Amino acid sequence: MKKIKSILVFIFISASASIFAQGLKMPAASTTQTISQDFALSQIKISYSRPNVKGRIVFGDLVPYGQVWRTGANSPTKITFGEDVSFEGKPVPAGEYALYSIPGQTEWTIILSKNTKLWGAMGYQEADDLLRVKVKPQALSQKLETFTVDFANVTANTCDLQLSWDKTLISIKIGADVDTKIMSAIDAAMQTANKPYYQAASYYFDNGKDLKKALIWIDEATKANPKAYYMEHLKAKILLKSGMKAEAIASANRSMQVAEAEKNQDYVILNQKLIAEANKSK
Repeated sequence: MKKIKSILVFIFISASASIFAQGLKMPAASTTQTISQDFALSQIKISYSRPNVKGRIVFGDLVPYGQVWRTGANSPTKITFGEDVSFEGKPVPAGEYALYSIPGQTEWTIILSKNTKLWGAMGYQEADDLLRVKVKPQALSQKLETFTVDFANVTANTCDLQLSWDKTLISIKIGADVDTKIMSAIDAAMQTANKPYYQAASYYFDNGKDLKKALIWIDEATKANPKAYYMEHLKAKILLKSGMKAEAIASANRSMQVAEAEKNQDYVILNQKLIAEANKSK
């Protein structure tokens, strides 16, 4: 009997030790998040840890002014650019960087570091900086409990990287030279057998390029695709913008007839609006 008790005690101690060794599964104090934003001709990716306020004074206390901060919790925030961009006007080659910052009451220094292997800000060296930029903090209208990195005001070639926590918002302007790349791609594509007439005409129209060239291209596109009411609608827009109102109305009517047959009410309405605009401006 004593022997059995001894065995049971041994099993209990062994099991307890095993549980202790494995550790308990607990929620992370600062949860991790990875986000990506389609931008220009590629993506921007962010990976970071999200601390909470938890009733504390954040900037100026938990995160001291004038000191390098990892811009989050745990490992420094990582940012990856899929192509060359500008960061508050400064050039940044495609690649991954650590995002550090130095908070201040009236001005923040934002840092992109080439060293992405550190823990926190321990071992940070200014010699590893790719660049530093200055930005002004803004006051949030409502307190934000969890540190948040996000993108706002996203256009074809600009976006704002925003850092928000407690009552503070930091906004950093990112840009990309999309136009040069696309214009070069269009020039190259127009030398091939499969010329992207519609896409090229659309880009020229949307970005204020040569409308005469855009009209030549959309003519070719509609000839090859007479049932493509969306192409005919683009032709109507190019004609109207070129001041050819009667031709624009005729093109919009052709587009609307096919759209009605295809039961696409959205394009019926778009063409009706274009015709009304053309008639109004006669």
